[in-house]
Amino acid sequence: MAALEQGEKKLDGFTNPFGGAGGNGGDQGKLFSSNSLIPPNKLAEFGGRRFSVSSESMNPETMGKFEKKVIPKSDQQMERIKKALENNFLFSHLDEEAYKDVIDAMEEKKITAGTEVIKQGAEGDFFYVVEQGSFEITKLKEGAKEPVVVLTLCDQGSFGELALMYNSPRAATVTATTDATLWALDRVTFRRLLMERTSGKRKLYESFLEEIPLLKGLELYQRQKIADSLESKTYDDSEVVIRQGDVGDCFYLVEDGSAKVLKRPTDSSGNPSGDSKQVGILKKGDYFGELALITNEPRQATIVSDGKLKVAYMSRAAFNRLLGPLVSHFKKYSEQYK
Repeated sequence: MAALEQGEKKLDGFTNPFGGAGGNGGDQGKLFSSNSLIPPNKLAEFGGRRFSVSSESMNPETMGKFEKKVIPKSDQQMERIKKALENNFLFSHLDEEAYKDVIDAMEEKKITAGTEVIKQGAEGDFFYVVEQGSFEITKLKEGAKEPVVVLTLCDQGSFGELALMYNSPRAATVTATTDATLWALDRVTFRRLLMERTSGKRKLYESFLEEIPLLKGLELYQRQKIADSLESKTYDDSEVVIRQGDVGDCFYLVEDGSAKVLKRPTDSSGNPSGDSKQVGILKKGDYFGELALITNEPRQATIVSDGKLKVAYMSRAAFNRLLGPLVSHFKKYSEQYK
């Protein structure tokens, strides 16, 4: 078989073996702690072997300045990458800047049928996203004489992240069964974007949360847990964030910008009717969306961005788990929606 990138180190491990290739594995597909090894209960999926972890340090606090990698691309190529990254759990929670950095750093690889892209046991230098083409993922299990096919990919999915995340040898061999197109992300960019963003996110939100009166009374570790549970989302001017009458599934904090609070009268059945009226304005540090999570009733107001708006949000489950002790406070200030 032909080998990709002759003269370079080989790279292996197939993507998301715990939740399916390509990132639709739900909670099981999420990343483990960046400080941990592969969980003991998953060792069987790696042939029962315990992989050593190199001493390479990727601690964002001890590394020097990260030089972003930018490979020029046409608008068409950038759109192709975005499509290939759709639904990939590894990148689903990156903010706009980090997502752009990923696209900028990716390199197109044209692969011919029969090419061995990564080989089990080799060192990993790249993570790959499949744009088009088919691949067969095989694994030689301990004590076996012949490798077995453990997964196939066709026109979607990704592979190669495990070796980069854990500094471990490639867990499987990936071979192209047709001509194909891959997008490759180098080791340093992959680790810095995913691991540094996690560390940076906690620091960013810790500072932000300290400024919110509602949360000042919490212990540091409680704010850290809240910080870890938050995700960012940006809205353009006049976009609806939540709509009156909808079912509530998230709690929001305003990170930057402002938003209008709009409310429509309700009929005898409690359904919105008539024209909306602005009843308030939300600015940095304000929160919204909590009432529907507390009462399990529909949203009581519509929130619309007033200019560029950036919010941090958390799921209903995280809200109940982390902010449950503050329910009485939320109820006290819920009159603004009535």
